[in-house]
Amino acid sequence: MTKMGIRDNRYVVKVPTVTSAVRRKGSAHSEEVKFTRAHTDRGLKFTLPGPMTICDTIADAHYGKRADMAMAFAALLNEEAKELDALGVDLMQFDEPAFNVFMDDVEEWGIAALHRAIEGLSCKTAVHICYGYGIEENLKWKETLGSEWRQYEQTFPVLNESRIDQVSLECANSKVPLSLLGLLKDKELMVGAIDVASLKVESAEKVAETIEEATQYVDAERIFPCTNCGMAPLPKAVAAAKLHALGKGAALARSAI
Repeated sequence: MTKMGIRDNRYVVKVPTVTSAVRRKGSAHSEEVKFTRAHTDRGLKFTLPGPMTICDTIADAHYGKRADMAMAFAALLNEEAKELDALGVDLMQFDEPAFNVFMDDVEEWGIAALHRAIEGLSCKTAVHICYGYGIEENLKWKETLGSEWRQYEQTFPVLNESRIDQVSLECANSKVPLSLLGLLKDKELMVGAIDVASLKVESAEKVAETIEEATQYVDAERIFPCTNCGMAPLPKAVAAAKLHALGKGAALARSAI
């Protein structure tokens, strides 16, 4: 991989570019999994980027087709995932925010690339779909989506037919109609009940409200409350408080259902 300069009127942007067949030199995350597994006997979830989203962030000067490059990265992700699976990961999640942008590609080759990435895993598998956070281009794009974000309407039926076990979604303060969750009738759903784009800490009651709304369209036993997305951009104290609210809100919802 190298970097290609793309010039606009203001500056030159350095874009990572694939110039030859990709290969994996070694594990990227095995030490993290070994450390974590040694310190807990609870379920361990690990997240890797999805092949379509990887291809959305780099340029191709070798494969000629995004689908071919995605399958090449899917094979490397599969090598990594199988190694982490053997080290004790219980749930392997692949992040695919690109599934909300290239809906036709999801049907044509995105699911196939995801299947290649999970091939041979013994642990549960999940895919996380979100609309992106913190990047100006993403924020501007979301402003054009209108009062309802309905991209899921095209991708959910395809995901429901996939071999993925769980689908992780952003439901807190998003414009995704929760009625669309009904299109995933055969999947476990990680329902995002925490807004990671806000410093405001949700109340337990607000979290429970989001979860309970999801139960109108999804069997309660298939719901796993979670955050909308990763919490790395948040201050540590805020992230901890939000996780505490998530736990309390899930308990409230559980008692009410």
